Amino acid sequence: MKIKIAKCVRVAAGAVALATASMAHAWEPARTVEFVVPAGTGGGADQMARVIQGIIAKNNLMKQSMVVVNKGGGAGAEGFLDLKSAKGDPHKIIITLSNLFTTPLATGVPFNWRDLTPVKMMALDQFILWVNAAKPYKSAKEYIDDAKKSPGKFKMAGTGSKQEDQIITVAIESKTGAKFIYIPFKGGGDVAVQLVGNHVESTVNNPIEAVAQWRAGKLRPLCVFDPKRIPYKNKVTDTMSWSDIPTCKEGGLDVDYLMLRGIFMAGGVTPDQVQYYVDLLRKVQATPDWKDFMEKGAFNATSLEGKEYADWVAREEARHIGLMKAANFIAK
Repeated sequence: MKIKIAKCVRVAAGAVALATASMAHAWEPARTVEFVVPAGTGGGADQMARVIQGIIAKNNLMKQSMVVVNKGGGAGAEGFLDLKSAKGDPHKIIITLSNLFTTPLATGVPFNWRDLTPVKMMALDQFILWVNAAKPYKSAKEYIDDAKKSPGKFKMAGTGSKQEDQIITVAIESKTGAKFIYIPFKGGGDVAVQLVGNHVESTVNNPIEAVAQWRAGKLRPLCVFDPKRIPYKNKVTDTMSWSDIPTCKEGGLDVDYLMLRGIFMAGGVTPDQVQYYVDLLRKVQATPDWKDFMEKGAFNATSLEGKEYADWVAREEARHIGLMKAANFIAK
């Protein structure tokens, strides 16, 4: 019996030693982590990055600090090229939107998503067709029909040129025959302000970029560019929840588009370094604050990691090549 006990103790001790060795080899940041946003302040990517940063700080999920840095120059090329040049540096991460694909295609900038290391899809962001609440439109069809009566006179505000907002605008034109004057701005916050001020007739802003103005009774959502309705049923205004907004297809506008909100690292990092951020972001997603953010921003909460995430990104790149070619947005 004594021999058996001694053997069990040795086995247990060996297991502890292996676990300790494993923990000793696990990587974690040794200095401040720079969280790059390849877009302007106030937009959807910026807001998500700052929520992630805040949740990490609030819950002490990381020993080192994290600082959000906006590098939106050149439609996000500034941020992407910064990460590309930081090969092997695990102290930089970047939040991506669809400019991961559109910026290199539209500008010819020497960057491809394969220069980076996929870490985790945090969510997919919605787009909504918004109008000023003082206007009479109650459906996408009413608005589009009116726009078709005055081709080239209705103004659509959006973030950037040859990016998501303009791609959706071109798709609407292609499907309906309506013609818009597309006016680019630096970020979704600016876009919402333009619509509130009646300087444009419509936008296709992300929910989180216009929810405050909707709640205040300044803007009205006509439809969401998702094949399915947004699932959140809590009231946002006195009369409507996100789930009350019809899909654009329901409203006779057969256009859908969802945008990546994902995290990447620089190229050349190690599996241990990637896994650190995967685990960190899983902890973020498990918090009540994150779940509340998902609902308030009406996000599609799809989340992917590893090969499944990389494969999804590759498919989206192919889809965007098709969309950009159709819109004649690819750099010559």
